[in-house]
Formats: sequence, C-alpha cells, structure tokens
Amino acid sequence: MPHKIYDKVAGNGLISRRYLLSIGATGIGAVASSTVLGADAGINFEIPSWSRTPGPGASAYGAPSRHTQHFQRTHGAPNATYPGGGSSRSPLQHLQGSITPNSLHFERHHAGIPDIDPSGHHLVINGLVRQPLVFNYEDLLKYEMISRVYFLECAGNSGALLRGGNEDGTAQSLHGLVSCAEWTGIPLSALLDEAGVLPEAKWLAAVGADAASMGRSIPIDKAIDDVIIALFQNGEPVMPGQGFPMRLFVPGWEGNISVKWLTQIKLTREAAQFRDETSKYSDTLHDRSSYQFTFPMGTKSLITSPSGQMSLDRPGIYQVTGVAWSGSGSIRRVEVSADGGQTWADAAIQGLQLDKALTRFTIPWAWDGGSAVLQSRAIDSLGNVQPTRDAILAERGNISTYHNHCIQSWSVNSFGEVSNVYV
Repeated sequence: MPHKIYDKVAGNGLISRRYLLSIGATGIGAVASSTVLGADAGINFEIPSWSRTPGPGASAYGAPSRHTQHFQRTHGAPNATYPGGGSSRSPLQHLQGSITPNSLHFERHHAGIPDIDPSGHHLVINGLVRQPLVFNYEDLLKYEMISRVYFLECAGNSGALLRGGNEDGTAQSLHGLVSCAEWTGIPLSALLDEAGVLPEAKWLAAVGADAASMGRSIPIDKAIDDVIIALFQNGEPVMPGQGFPMRLFVPGWEGNISVKWLTQIKLTREAAQFRDETSKYSDTLHDRSSYQFTFPMGTKSLITSPSGQMSLDRPGIYQVTGVAWSGSGSIRRVEVSADGGQTWADAAIQGLQLDKALTRFTIPWAWDGGSAVLQSRAIDSLGNVQPTRDAILAERGNISTYHNHCIQSWSVNSFGEVSNVYV
C-alpha cells in the first residue's frame, strides 16, 4: 500500500509532480519496487552470453532491436473497393518523448503510395501569378531551408469516441492518427514571392501526384504565414508514405490538407471545392447543416500510459504520462485526474513547449489497488481548454466524427486492468 507521507495533490492518489525530486538518492526504484538489492535478491550476476560474443557490425541502414517488434503501426485489411486507401496508426502507448520515428509515423492514403522517381517529378505554381514556375526536385534542394517541429493529425483521429463502445480500445487504435516530427523544407511564401501572387488571389489549390489526385484548398493568408514545402522529415528525405519527394505541410491544421506527393499549386479567387472538402472533412451538425473548412485541430491531450489494454501488476507508484498538442499554439498546462474529473492536479511538462507540436507530460500516481478513472485536460497558449465528450456531443452531435478533441477516460479496475470508458 502507498505510504501516507506522499504529498497528495488531487483525489485518488495523484502525487505532487515535485515528489520524485524530493526523494533524493533513494530513487523511485527503491520506493516502487518490492525488491531491494542484496545478497538475497535472487539476481544472477553472471556475465550474459551477449556480453561475451561479438555481434554483427554496422549496417547501411539501421534497424530496431528484435526485442522491440511490438513497436509497430496497425493498419486495416486491404479493401478491393478502395484500392490503396486506408491508414496505419502510431503505437502511442509504447513511445516516449515527443518526436515520432519516421517508420512509426501514422499514414493515411486515398489511393496507395505512388513510386515516384524524383528525376521525373515536377512542382508547378500557376494560376493567378505574374510568372508561372516549374521546379524539379534538384531545383528545390538548392533553396535555403528551415526546420520546424510540428504535429500532424488526421481529422478523423479519435472520432470513434463520439460513437461510443470500444471498451477494448487502445491509445493506438483510438488515437494513433497523430504523430510529431521535425520537418525541413522551403517556406511556401518564398516560392509564391518568386511567382508573384496577383492581388485577386485569395486561395490556392494544392494537388498531389497520387492516383486519387488528392487536392485541397488553402486560404492565401495561411499559405504565406507558416506553410512549408517539406523535403525532409527528422533529418532524412520524407518517406514515400509521407509524400516523397515533396509534400505540403500546413502546421496545426487537419492532416488531409498537408497534400503529399505535391505536384501543383494553383492560385485562385475561390476555394476549389475538391471532393475531400465537400463530401468529406466537413462537420455535419444535429440539424444536418455542415461546417466547411474547419481547418485547425483542437486543444487536446491523451494519457498514453497507463492506457487501454495495459495492466498494473501491483499497488504502488506509477508514472502517468502522455502527450498534448494544439493547432492554435503551444501547450501551457496539462491537468490530470485519477477520479474521473472530480479533482485535478498539474502535471510536469517534459521538454520544450513548442507551437503546434506534441508536448510530453507526466505526474506520479500512487495506485492503492482500487478502481480509478484517469483523465488528462490540456490548456494551450490562447487559453483554450480541452472539452469533455459530453460538451462535444452537446455542441455537434455524432453525425460527423471529424475534429474530435474530447477528454479520454481510462478506467483502472481492482485487478489493474485498463480499459476505455465514458464518464
């Protein structure tokens, strides 16, 4: 049972985020573990075989340990009526920090991944410009580039929560369509300046080179603000599934608008009304009216551990950790509750609090073996507060499940089993 000297900061066992700093040399290992190092600890101190045998040398491209094969994305089965369509979800419950490895970054495709030879690929900027421009891949590599850390989130991420069910849902299955990376490329504004945007241009239409000719419209004000033509992701060329050789990246907005395999940018007077901004990615309300172009992703957080399908093996101290993000700015605070939202405590923020990027949070929790409901609630730099599921349903209903940023609740039962729950 947890000792009563813990500095409780909210109901059901949440401990001050400064607690671990105060225990000094004792460390969490001695506090949380039932085993203290000694002659009777039963530990075999013989040198293991892997420390006595030389292993293979360096390789041309690194691979993960064979002991971490569970660090994998999940993806749906092929659909003959939707060739190449579908998504793969990041294993959020297994990751730490805020940067997603390229091979585990979520993907969403509408016609599969084209095998593009960069030497034959071109980016055209035309429409309402003074001089249309055509770039090949090598042309763009000669430009001065910037690097920014941004999250990317599918508009449909977490949408299943609005329909209910999913008791066996995990952080990956329910929320795995979000990732974060360092994106390197050319500010779109630099290329638009070179083309000379005419005063009557209010929108641009971006089109990809996949078989779906994926297209989205972007207001010109956003385009010249922070949009980039991304050529690199976490230091290496963007993966084919992320748009190689180049993609548009629109920070903070729904992922679908960051068009992959970018091949055309056309300056226009009005939105192009592509199929993916009329039949999809719009928010239909109770009365069947719909919001269109609801671009920014909301202020949001998610506890990734403990989370769905995990299990706590015994009462004691656990680190409650997760990620938070906002399409409107940076994360300023994350609050955590262990009693279903009755009381809240501030979590510690790990790392930098960057605009439109994932932010890691953590707080120690003394689980006493009883039932609990873990929640997190994010507040961003503009004061936006992550809403409850009930608030989202009251405002919008569940006809559309796009752009859901409600609070996730994880139930912990007396056996330590964690599952998705609605409170």
